[in-house]
Amino acid sequence: MTTFIVGNQNQTQSPNQVDFTLKDIIKSLPKECFEKNPRKAWTGLIISVLMVIFGYASITFAPWFLLPVAWVFTGTALTGFFVIGHDCGHRSFSNRRWVNDLVGHLAFLPLIYPFHSWRIGHNYHHKHTNKLDYDNAWHPIRPDVYEAWHPVYRIGYRLLLTKKLWWLGSIGHWLVIHFDWRNFDRKDRGNVKLSVFVVLIGAAIAFPALFLTTGIWGVIKFWFIPWLVYHFWMSTFTYVHHTTPSVPFKSETDWNEALAQLSGTVHCDYPRWVEFLCHDINVHVPHHISTGIPSYNLRKAYQSIKENWGEYLHDEYKFSWSLMKDLTDKCQLYKEDEGYLSFQEYRNQSVNSTY
Repeated sequence: MTTFIVGNQNQTQSPNQVDFTLKDIIKSLPKECFEKNPRKAWTGLIISVLMVIFGYASITFAPWFLLPVAWVFTGTALTGFFVIGHDCGHRSFSNRRWVNDLVGHLAFLPLIYPFHSWRIGHNYHHKHTNKLDYDNAWHPIRPDVYEAWHPVYRIGYRLLLTKKLWWLGSIGHWLVIHFDWRNFDRKDRGNVKLSVFVVLIGAAIAFPALFLTTGIWGVIKFWFIPWLVYHFWMSTFTYVHHTTPSVPFKSETDWNEALAQLSGTVHCDYPRWVEFLCHDINVHVPHHISTGIPSYNLRKAYQSIKENWGEYLHDEYKFSWSLMKDLTDKCQLYKEDEGYLSFQEYRNQSVNSTY
């Protein structure tokens, strides 16, 4: 028997004996949640473009003491570009594949993100959400895996969590995974190469032009710092979506698709201006029920899910620094039969086991 911790409830049941499937949850949603609305889709894109333009104008004209505000706003607006590309990657932006591919590449271009690399890898995450050793967006590290790592990797991993550098995690993921087409199946490598070449060509044009017109400080001011803010949100969203001490990761034999997507996905409320600029991507449970739901329909879908499946949902959170401290303090290593352990708890267990 396997124990699933859902919200404040403890449910003991076999994951293969639940009386519903992911298709049952999808069928319970109103049909309009899946309807693509070209006006809403293009309006969302236009809003993101205008907000990014406004952000860069504020960086240009803001006095030095307001630059941090301008950087945070612009980086968050750039995260909206990513969410537009995210819809394109799931084919929920447009009914035309070429439109999804074109808009996706353009939206990802300022972020130096290869569109097809991300699209293919992200769809894999949806197929294996919260499956231990399979989920490629974020999955906890087993103690035996951690111990087998090179000491440099172990130090880096501890720094990311204990020194609260979680917000750099997506940079490593972006750099190591998305530019190497050998990480992908042969049938996908043509598309991956195309996306890599698109961003490399774009970077080869944009960075020298920015450097020649604004100097090294201009590159830092107009691109690097907003890009770091974007990765702060990218890392944070990815981490919080599926990480709390009570969200289980299951081995392949115990994993249940419906429970993983429904109970293993966390709803977290962010400040309203963040939700606006990022197109409600953190209303994330319905997105894991079906990637075909466009971002502008996520709130409607979530309301339906709460009404029909609320007993299986995890507690809702509000984003705060105390939340991130709590998660990074507790969710450091993972034992399948025990759940999350901090590094200190693991060390204590190791010491006790020697006596």
